[in-house]
Amino acid sequence: REKDDKYKTWMPKFPMAKEDKDQRKISDDVERKIFKVKKSNAEKSKKMEKEEKFFRKTFMYDKEIKVINTATAECSVPSKRRVDLPLTAGEQLDVIDVTEGSAVICRNSEGRYGYVLVEHLNFR
Repeated sequence: REKDDKYKTWMPKFPMAKEDKDQRKISDDVERKIFKVKKSNAEKSKKMEKEEKFFRKTFMYDKEIKVINTATAECSVPSKRRVDLPLTAGEQLDVIDVTEGSAVICRNSEGRYGYVLVEHLNFR
């Protein structure tokens, strides 16, 4: 035993301030929260892919999805059909395509697509 103790390297133990320990715990919590956000982003992108697939099938839309313009909803409008996009006042929408009538195809922040009447939109 004496021989084993003889060859061990001695490292001094410095006392840590209590504040430093608390700061380390806080930084660990922040890192953990970041990972949780990334997980929800993955779930959100999966949901958006599902919505896009449904949109292409329902609307028979085979063109590339490009944002033509952005618009803000002036008033809240519930959807009467599945192809109509429900609106809330002040919501930001991406205009994807223009139709022959007075409606445009839009996408909301959740990734849902649908028809919206031009009368309900405010273009910047």
